[in-house]
Parts: sequence; C-alpha cells; structure tokens
Amino acid sequence: MAKRHEDRQPGERLARGPQGGRGSSAGSGRGKPRGPGGPGKRGPGAARPVGGGKGPAKPGPRNPVRTSKRRASGLVVTAKGAPGAAVQDGKVRLNHFLAMSGVASRRGADELIVGGRVEVNGELVTELGFRVDAQHDDVRFDGRRLQPEKPVYVLFNKPKGVVCTNAKHEQKKRVIDFLPTVKGRLFTVGRLDLDSEGLIILTNDGEFALEMTHPRYGVQKLYAVMVRGRVEPEDLKKVRGGVWLAEGPTSGFDIKIERTTRDRTYLKVSMREGKNREIRRVFAKLGYPVINLKRIRIGALNLHGLGDAEWRFLQKHEVDELRRTARAGEAIGGGGGGGGGDQGEGP
Repeated sequence: MAKRHEDRQPGERLARGPQGGRGSSAGSGRGKPRGPGGPGKRGPGAARPVGGGKGPAKPGPRNPVRTSKRRASGLVVTAKGAPGAAVQDGKVRLNHFLAMSGVASRRGADELIVGGRVEVNGELVTELGFRVDAQHDDVRFDGRRLQPEKPVYVLFNKPKGVVCTNAKHEQKKRVIDFLPTVKGRLFTVGRLDLDSEGLIILTNDGEFALEMTHPRYGVQKLYAVMVRGRVEPEDLKKVRGGVWLAEGPTSGFDIKIERTTRDRTYLKVSMREGKNREIRRVFAKLGYPVINLKRIRIGALNLHGLGDAEWRFLQKHEVDELRRTARAGEAIGGGGGGGGGDQGEGP
C-alpha cells in the first residue's frame, strides 16, 4: 500500500526506484517506470528527479552528456527575428515594417502575411517572423510598394468628452480629430475614458506604445483625483495594498491626500499598470465615486504649457528618456505583470 502524503519525507515522492522509475522510496517496490518506453525512461509529462536518485540516466540519444559549461550557463535559444538579431543586421520583422508603413497593427499585419497579401523582392512571403531590410528591400502589400513612416510622437492634453478611438464612424469627437495637420497613422498610447482628461501620447510607433503601456515596463503615471466623501484611513490602506476587481487584484496605488472638505477628498494617485477604468472602479468599490480625474504626468512629462485640447511634438530626448524609464522598470520587475496594459485611466 502506498504511503500517505503526510508520511513521506521531503523529496521522497520524486525519488527514483530500483528500475529508474519514480518511486516513493528506494525500497518501496514502486520502481516501475512511468512511461511506455521501459526501465529508465520517463513518459510524457513525467517530472525530472530532484533528489534521492541513483545517479544520472545512461548516456544515449535521449540523454546526451552535458558539459559543466552548459550546465552552468544553460542553453540559450534565440528565436528568429529576436531584438538582438535585428540590432546585428539592421533588419526588422516584416509585421513591424507593415505597421510602420501604416498598413495595420502588428497583429493585423500577421494576418495579412499569412493571407498571402505581402511580397518581398517579388517573392510571396507567408512566414511569420520573416525579417526585411527597411532601406533596401522591395516590400509590397496588394501590389503597392510600401515605405515606412517616420516615427511621430505627440503629447496631447485631452479634454472631457473626447474619445481615444480611431473608429471612422465614431459620433463623438476623437483625439486624432484635433491633429489634422500631423501626417501619419497616429493612434493613442493607451486610453483615457470619455469623462477623464489630461495627458495622452499619440504615435505611429508600435514598439514605443508597448513600452509605455505594458505592465512589465511599469512607466509611472500621476493623476489628480477628486472623490465624493472623506476617505477613511483604513480604506486608503486597502487601496495602497490592492483591491480585488473582476479580472483580479490591482497592484496597489501610491496615494497622497492633498486636502479634504466636508464631502470631498482631493488626491494624487500614482500607478504603473492600468486595468480598464481602474481608478474609478477601485474607489467606487470602496464607496467613494470619482467626480473628476485628470492625468497630470507620464514619466517625466507634465502638462506645463499645454491648455485644454492643445498638443506638441515630443523631443527626441523626451522619447529617449521615456524608453530608458520603461527598460529600467522592466529590469527591476515592472508594475507587477498582471495588468492588462493601458485600458482605461492609464497604466
């Protein structure tokens, strides 16, 4: 009879039996192999022994001998089209080239490639991950030669009542409607909902947009928030520690109370991820509806010099600083990794 779980010693369950199988102990009689290949072979999904074994499996085609150097450093596999490769030979992924040419998003470009609508130097390409030389290769979509757009970065002060969609049939005023003279296929980096206002970036650079919105990069955004009611200390503690929403827990906010009145609390809220309408939903759940929400800072960028519905181009040093901030955030763990990008008030 097999030992009960609580009777086993640590690591004993994964110990190898006499026949090389996974037994509960060396002398338990449960040394039968787990897989179909006979003694000493593990079946699909079987765990690798972590202790208590009789030494490594016999060398062979399925068990090559690893040198100490490989064991120490591990095997590094670089996928085709990985960032490092692009830096070395100057090429970019085909879907990125299509996105920078204004054809579609990178995901949409993948569908166009698989659908057989893209040619490179006269040859049909359907391979995802294919890379091209943006300066010299002849890339065509539906027979039309493409040229990548020059990257554009715009900082905009969004008023209330304006939406961040690019949908052509949208009835409300869109952010991109305020920039008719800016050339290129611009889209907003993340979103601010209809009733929120403040800073938002527009660009045609998908890689930059990902770095600004994905939780793993953890670019910090600061909001001026006014809520109904006087926020109690115990509720502030909950917000700082994280509140459970429908899609999971938030990573918590950094909060500073600016001032309070009889029935209002004015806050500065800093966050690094952005579930859909996260700030509004968190405070509403605790009984403090948000009356006003304004994004006043993205990284080192602020509202200085921008009135409502005004915009300006970002300088190169500003873009570079934002990217350095994003990569530094990724190196130290980002914003918790669980968020869904910039879906509402901001990441």
